[in-house]
Amino acid sequence: MPGPLQFETPSALEFFTTLVADDASLSLVEAAVSIAQDEFPQLDTLGVLAEIDQLAARLKRRFPIDAVPVQRLRWLNRFFFQELGFAGNVNNYYDPHNSYLHSVLATRRGIPITLAVLYIELATQIGLTARGVSFPGHFLVKLRMPQGEVVIDPFTGHSLSRDELDELLAPYKRNRGLQGDFDAPLGLFLQTATARDVLARMLRNLKEVHRAAGDLQRLLAVQQRLVVLLPQAWEERRDRGLVCADLGLDAAAARDLSAYLEHVPDASDRTLIAHRLAALGGAGGSLRLH
Repeated sequence: MPGPLQFETPSALEFFTTLVADDASLSLVEAAVSIAQDEFPQLDTLGVLAEIDQLAARLKRRFPIDAVPVQRLRWLNRFFFQELGFAGNVNNYYDPHNSYLHSVLATRRGIPITLAVLYIELATQIGLTARGVSFPGHFLVKLRMPQGEVVIDPFTGHSLSRDELDELLAPYKRNRGLQGDFDAPLGLFLQTATARDVLARMLRNLKEVHRAAGDLQRLLAVQQRLVVLLPQAWEERRDRGLVCADLGLDAAAARDLSAYLEHVPDASDRTLIAHRLAALGGAGGSLRLH
């Protein structure tokens, strides 16, 4: 008599790879929740999604079914920022837990992008059209309303006027010479971010946190996800190779650095990377990379 069927549980990276394989089926909130599985391998992602659904169901009961969009938006803002108390973690902005959705749900504190992902999901579930905006230096939420677009700062809950957005953008424009004859219109910086773009920004936030802390193992886990998410972003492959080299995974580092030099022949750091690659020689560590 045959024994029971055995199914191998996918690794956290394999699960993430499945979630982001296709843009048409990519669920932003599910993929965002799964990012925390590197730090919390036993995290119940479906349980976190169910918790978000329960919040949306609570919110839906607050207003009549025929409520117009502006009424729904007011209820959402009151529920999210006042009743639930979601806000920016001003006291510990660079805590990596600010990038883990389940932690943000538990503490009600996060950074703009994780607060935005939760806000957008609730907005969507109550029938509003909300999208993320990769505004320079500060992630925002844009809602399409019958009266026009509304831009929300998820860190504070404030609705931002055009003048306030121009003021936020001014330092970025000055630093890049985008003034006078070279001025760029505000609308250029309010373009909707795709789900893949949002996930990349989340991961790059974590990347900088772990890099600043010198935590190479956690940095490598984030780099693995970035390469899976953005397979044609060769600078991410380069960065993974450099982390592998620092960890003594020479064979894996050599593969990544070689791929970078092959696909970016005019890279400004080509000489530096070529020297680093030569220094690896033919030595051997190994790591399964995707």
